[in-house]
Amino acid sequence: MIKIKNSKAVRNLSDKSFKANKIRNIIAIIAISLTTLLFTSLFTMGLGTMDSFQQATMRQAGGAGQGYLKYINDEEFNHIKDHPLIKEIAYSRVLSEKVTNEQFLKRHAEFWYHDDVGLKLGLIELEKGHKPVAENEVIADSKTLQLLGTPLKEGAPLSLKLEVHGKMVQREFILSGWWKSDPAAIIDRGQIYASKAYVDAHAEELRYTYKQDHDMTGTINATIMFDNSSNMRENLSKVITESGYSLDKNAPNYIASTVNWAYLSNTFSSNPEAVFPLATGLLLIMITGYLIIYNIFQISVMRDIRFYGLLKTIGTTSRQISRIIRRQALFLSLIGVPIGLLAGFLVGRSLIPLLLMNTSMHANAEVTISPSPWIFIGSALFAVMTVMISAYKPSRIAATVSPIEAVRYVDGANKKGKKKLKKSTNGAKMPLMARANLGRNKKRTILVLLSLSLGLVLLNTTFTLSQSLDMNKYVSKSHDTDFLIAHADYFQEHFTGPDNATTESYIQAVQAQPGFEEGGRLYSGGNLFTVEYKENKEGKKLYGEIVTPDARGNLSAPVYGLEALPLHRLQLIDGELDYGKLASGKYILEGVRLDNYDNPEMELSVYKVGEKVTLHNYMDTANAQEYTSHEFTVLGHVGVKSSNSGVAVASYTDFYLPADIYKTLVKKPVVMSYAFNVSDSKEKTMESFLKNYTEIKEPTMHYKSKFTSIAELSGMQKTILMIGGTLSIIIGVIGIVNFANALLTSILTRHQEFAILQSIGMTNKQLKTMLVYEGMYYVLSTSICSILLGSLFSVLIARPLSTQIWFMSYRFIIWPLILVLPVLLVLGICLPLAIYSLSNKKTIVERLRTAE
Repeated sequence: MIKIKNSKAVRNLSDKSFKANKIRNIIAIIAISLTTLLFTSLFTMGLGTMDSFQQATMRQAGGAGQGYLKYINDEEFNHIKDHPLIKEIAYSRVLSEKVTNEQFLKRHAEFWYHDDVGLKLGLIELEKGHKPVAENEVIADSKTLQLLGTPLKEGAPLSLKLEVHGKMVQREFILSGWWKSDPAAIIDRGQIYASKAYVDAHAEELRYTYKQDHDMTGTINATIMFDNSSNMRENLSKVITESGYSLDKNAPNYIASTVNWAYLSNTFSSNPEAVFPLATGLLLIMITGYLIIYNIFQISVMRDIRFYGLLKTIGTTSRQISRIIRRQALFLSLIGVPIGLLAGFLVGRSLIPLLLMNTSMHANAEVTISPSPWIFIGSALFAVMTVMISAYKPSRIAATVSPIEAVRYVDGANKKGKKKLKKSTNGAKMPLMARANLGRNKKRTILVLLSLSLGLVLLNTTFTLSQSLDMNKYVSKSHDTDFLIAHADYFQEHFTGPDNATTESYIQAVQAQPGFEEGGRLYSGGNLFTVEYKENKEGKKLYGEIVTPDARGNLSAPVYGLEALPLHRLQLIDGELDYGKLASGKYILEGVRLDNYDNPEMELSVYKVGEKVTLHNYMDTANAQEYTSHEFTVLGHVGVKSSNSGVAVASYTDFYLPADIYKTLVKKPVVMSYAFNVSDSKEKTMESFLKNYTEIKEPTMHYKSKFTSIAELSGMQKTILMIGGTLSIIIGVIGIVNFANALLTSILTRHQEFAILQSIGMTNKQLKTMLVYEGMYYVLSTSICSILLGSLFSVLIARPLSTQIWFMSYRFIIWPLILVLPVLLVLGICLPLAIYSLSNKKTIVERLRTAE
């Protein structure tokens, strides 16, 4: 075979063919732009959200470290710091168990020393000043300084009251620098950091006693960075064990550790069940882009099939025809992809703040999205790959069709075998003709149906996820009633007893407010009761805490006395919740911790239902402390929640009693908290009252409301709907473009056929009626397809995702699809009529002569 240099001729032919297909080009560019927009917005939202989420959760978690060693001493730190897996390690030391200035009553403040690595990994960037060097120099966050009344000025004096190994000391410092308080932190805490000179000057005061008395003063927290964030947990375990220490809580050389949950790679590696539905969702969107572009090129090739057949008759090879189509596809990509990249980045960037703004942990996080080159490179590659894959098969069809087949081509004609003749006694009725027309090119019809259905499926999946957010689960995790009031220390987990009890004046003020319905006190106190040691199912495992026995060898066990309202809100796990038996004073309930999904950690319970338990306590008398014992039978196990616990002691296990029984066991019962409900119409009024009361009348008191949690979850629902709705609209537009393109091509390729039908008596009205029926059949088929696929994706994607998030309860819904169907019906009627009217410019005779 003689090789001829004809590349230039092929390019010219491709370019002229490209210019002749203006309508096809416009539709293809729109489709490629929309597909690229879809990819780019997803990459932008994915990378931007992951980065923003990770940065914000790092700040919430307290820094950018990957692993943490907790409560260690200098000897342990020095043994570990040179391990080969460690890239960087920070030395951070607790200088005070608690900063007790009255200004920090409602905002806990911490006093630490951080070395340079610690400051860097703690994300501390000074706005002004320098890190502390002298013994009396400190740096702090701006909100802490504002509470102290310290001006943001280098050299400004400040006084700190510090609790150091049980003793209170007051020291004077000067400010050497400060940084802006982080609004992303879920725990609003003050941070004050001293110098290395301070640590050296108070070496004896900062002695390590944690393993003896559980005092945090003097303990070291080592923050570790590895080469990368993969296998963080395994690497951290290796660092500990290979340095000669143990992961066993009961071992004398045990070192407590944790990994930073802000690193999403660790989250996904530890939760592979969440990958499948996310990957399936991404695949759904990729298929959507493929379908639209593939359909456009297939329709374009079918429409121009006679042209390609004529090219073959003059000697054009199959490879050259493929090159013509691929060249046109690349040229269309050069126009459509940049448009989609720019629009997609803008859409994605605008959606990221919406994605984060309604979540409680990131409500005030600063969101910054940089135009990462990987976003554009990845999106462009996906888009171009989709275009080339989509154009491959149509180019093969054009390349392999014979000249005779091409010239004789009629849309939807049977390729193999003889055309079957259909006999009918119903005549040429419009609905039957319309249905037959759709069946002439089944593949194209199916592709249009799928592209229309996928947008609806995504929309329905989005609504399913938003409606599966379980308000009751979310709220009940930390709220059993509308409001919970207590001393400010209680909400910072520092409740001990009489010194920070809930005042009766506060309770009475609440009860006097309009809308108050019912309330109940929760009594308790630190180190009031003990029980004899008894191994649980896990041996000596004590909730990961060190519990120091008293002089008699007994272990501390918080006991809570509950009035009727909180008592009736207890979550029963097993046994029975018989209030009559509890009121007899012979029975008691043991508390069991719950995980995020409200599953009880029964392996940590100590007693079985029906077992006897003896509580010991000292009753204060006029002359001495009287040691008493009280025997109860365990009636059942109930869930320990933040709303029904809170004593700041290392505990062995927890118990619950009716308030009347509890008050007979202690000399001076102390109200730990007060739970109450209000009428729906007075919720905002009560919240406003509590805010003003705790700021003016009793500043040491505080409150917690379930309505803030409800607002957070409602915001999350809106976010899901907004993000999913936007993507659904994009995919829906792609589907509509595909639908319009299919109708346009169908009408253009059948112009001669329509002319023949009209020449033998079909009226223009009948022709339009037939096209409307075709559109309605598309709508009917799309409705059935989307409902079936929507149900399938609801089960395969929404349900697995719902099971991975503790505050979701899967709900099967289909109503969003049904609501959209009238819109589809209007499109199915209007689009065929509009396209036919725009394309029906020639007379019947002119159209009959087209083939000639």
